[in-house]
Amino acid sequence: MRELSLNVMDVVQNSVSANASLITITVKESDKDDFLDIYIEDNGKGMSEEQVQNVIDPFFTTRTTRKVGLGVPLFKMAAQQTGGSFDIKSQLGVGTTLSAHFIKSSVDMTPLGDINSTVKILIQCNPTLDFVFSHSTDLGEFVLDTRELRQILGEDVPLDTLDVLEWIDGFLKEQSNIIYGGAKI
Repeated sequence: MRELSLNVMDVVQNSVSANASLITITVKESDKDDFLDIYIEDNGKGMSEEQVQNVIDPFFTTRTTRKVGLGVPLFKMAAQQTGGSFDIKSQLGVGTTLSAHFIKSSVDMTPLGDINSTVKILIQCNPTLDFVFSHSTDLGEFVLDTRELRQILGEDVPLDTLDVLEWIDGFLKEQSNIIYGGAKI
């Protein structure tokens, strides 16, 4: 994939398929320390050790619409090509945690891409699920937690309402502008 944010979307779709009700996406990056880390954690049905091994095999998928599952293997390859690492931990009935560590200065580093739009689309397409998105750089950190939004808005206002999505979009752009020092939106 051409952007890591697209890998995130694909992996989170696995969490949705695993009946997760809470999905946490954490992006930590540092130019000073030359890394980009992405963590995706869910409280879905989890996987056995055998299923975890199958997930990293590009020729295995549980989907019936296609014969291969490339999302996780491509994410793993993207991390390892930079000299970074990749790990999946899962427990049946508890959930799954995926972590990818990238070396930012590597010539093989895939751009993060528009992670804010990815998060917004995930919320829009899954308005009954809860997401916690945190993003940190050398200049700061921000968190968007849909559980907090639900408390403020009340249960009668769905997260996929146009006004709510516009607020989410504006919040993510404003906060990203801060943590990138105004250099990137």
